[in-house]
Amino acid sequence: MKRIIGLAATAAAIATPAFAHHPLAGAEMTTFTHGVLSGIGHPILGFDHLFFVIAVGLVAAMTGRLLSAPLGYIAGMLGGIALITNGVTLPFVEFVIAGSLILLGGLAASGRAMSTSMAMALFAGAGLFHGWAFGETITGQESAMGAAVLGGYLLGLIVVQYFISVAAGWLATRGIESAADLKPRLAGAVVAGVGLTFFLEGAETAVFASLGLG
Repeated sequence: MKRIIGLAATAAAIATPAFAHHPLAGAEMTTFTHGVLSGIGHPILGFDHLFFVIAVGLVAAMTGRLLSAPLGYIAGMLGGIALITNGVTLPFVEFVIAGSLILLGGLAASGRAMSTSMAMALFAGAGLFHGWAFGETITGQESAMGAAVLGGYLLGLIVVQYFISVAAGWLATRGIESAADLKPRLAGAVVAGVGLTFFLEGAETAVFASLGLG
């Protein structure tokens, strides 16, 4: 238990809020390559998204459907992008994203495997909010953005996140006999610790803003 708490505290200490990242330093995307790079960079540069995708892999591995279960997240993410590009606003996006890390990390840390259908439904629901956040990158550009740029962006997002989730799940569960083994549980605790940090810092920012101190 001390080891789990220590790892979670270390991750929390190095994590900083990262809800909108751009590998092109905010420059306009004008080519297919720009779109791919932006799509690849967002989940990697943003610890909130990166740790969630890792948690998806952990929980997916525990269901025994590592290759197929993350597709629920991919579908939800694409749905979230479609929502924001069509003018639909989701509430409390940053808090839901932070909460999704706490929830999935906690599930992995508990060592309790869940059914594939339940895991995919959970992935898809959280994916809506992660996808909505990703979509913020392109909502101000789609009028000037060609189909090639948009296609590259979506391709980058899909490929890098699917790869990260599958790799994380495989590495964390390699050589273990059950979901109750310590290695994936430690990784889940780290994810939950990062999510708690984002949630608390977001809450602090909201409180200060409401008091006119932000």
